[in-house]
Amino acid sequence: MLKGTCHCGAAHWTLEGDPGPITACNCTLCRRYGTLWAYDYVDERIRVAGPVSSYRRAEVTEPALEILFCPKCACVLAWRGLRSSSSGRTRIAVNVRLAPPEAVADLPIDHFDGLETFDDLPRDGRCVRDMWF
Repeated sequence: MLKGTCHCGAAHWTLEGDPGPITACNCTLCRRYGTLWAYDYVDERIRVAGPVSSYRRAEVTEPALEILFCPKCACVLAWRGLRSSSSGRTRIAVNVRLAPPEAVADLPIDHFDGLETFDDLPRDGRCVRDMWF
């Protein structure tokens, strides 16, 4: 099990099993937060615990997701979808930068162009270690 905690320790997330490739996104939020995401579904392999606050883009009439962060230290824990799929599952992603470096260092990075095309970009061979240090 992989675990990530905010700076003050009040909030955390867990991810059971193999997190798979980690996503680096260049959208207006992700590039500002510096996040690296591991994905699954709410209350399946990913669980978020402790106090959290959320941010939704106010200028978007029906935002697709919300950012979850610790209300004490402001670390970004996760994003959570605001609409369930037809199967009733809700997508969530946790910020692996909150995990111990040695636990995620070798995970491969996928790049996603969330700024312009919403396309997956070709892998370039980098892993979390290369984005971190």
